[in-house]
Amino acid sequence: MTITDQQPLGSPFSASTSAEDVVAGLDLSGKTAVVTGGYSGLGLASTQALTAAGTRVIVPARRPDVARAALKGVKNYEVVPMDLADLASVRSVTAHLRDRLDRLDVLMAVAGVMATPERRVGPGWEGQLTANHFGHFTLACELYPLLAAADGARVVVNSSAGHTLTGIRWHDPHFHTGYDKWLAYGQAKTANALFAVHLDTVGRSDGVRAFALHPGKIITGLQREMALKEQIDRGWVDQHGNVIGEGFKTPSQGAATGLWAATSPLLDNRGGLYLEDCDIARVSAPGTPMDDGGVRAYAVDPDEAARLWSMSLAATAATPIIR
Repeated sequence: MTITDQQPLGSPFSASTSAEDVVAGLDLSGKTAVVTGGYSGLGLASTQALTAAGTRVIVPARRPDVARAALKGVKNYEVVPMDLADLASVRSVTAHLRDRLDRLDVLMAVAGVMATPERRVGPGWEGQLTANHFGHFTLACELYPLLAAADGARVVVNSSAGHTLTGIRWHDPHFHTGYDKWLAYGQAKTANALFAVHLDTVGRSDGVRAFALHPGKIITGLQREMALKEQIDRGWVDQHGNVIGEGFKTPSQGAATGLWAATSPLLDNRGGLYLEDCDIARVSAPGTPMDDGGVRAYAVDPDEAARLWSMSLAATAATPIIR
């Protein structure tokens, strides 16, 4: 992937496309997917659409009872207990899946946290970077043999326009010199994008392609740790919690780009790209408003991606992908 590849390709879909639109007419019978966060918000919409098209979906969940209740009525799914912020939990699940599956066709990293209070996990890691990036990084590395065994597996990582807030803070990635919840979120979302860039680099010879994406502005459980007043002050919702912000999508519309990344033949032989509104995003200039769309060059930079990969391997002790 190069910067010049970050150009829209003329997808038939758009910002208003729903999850149901993307999978309409697709027969995904025989496919197996893992969808983190697959029981709420965008993840739930993704699970529902994939299973409706015939995919078997495995849903790792920190709250398995809540997940099963949310998925009541959905067919062809399985919930497995897992906490992305607990790497021992991630490894336990991946060992379980490697024992039971012969391949994995799709891995969708949808779960995440946003703008949380300062939270330290593991050896003092910043919580948002851990849950959003380190957890998914470990999950993908440990499941890689199953991805490589599939015929053209895809890994889809939910990033966000929030990546425009900051690149990787190499000098202090865990905010030991002072915490800012929005910069911590922005760094984690940049990490999501860079993760997809390098995973695609190491995986393409095995047919494993990776994509990152901005799903759009959607009110879901992602905002659960933000005060209602803050959401009102930002113009997202009214005093009753009703969405009033301009350009907000429904959860189904928000899930569409990830499903397009996972299934579209237009993306065959492509990867390492950042997507939005069911198309490839253009590169945005520094300082342009977040809501103008696009991806910052630093979030798709191969050298930055390789550096983050090395840092993540050292931090998590995940199984390296050997080329």
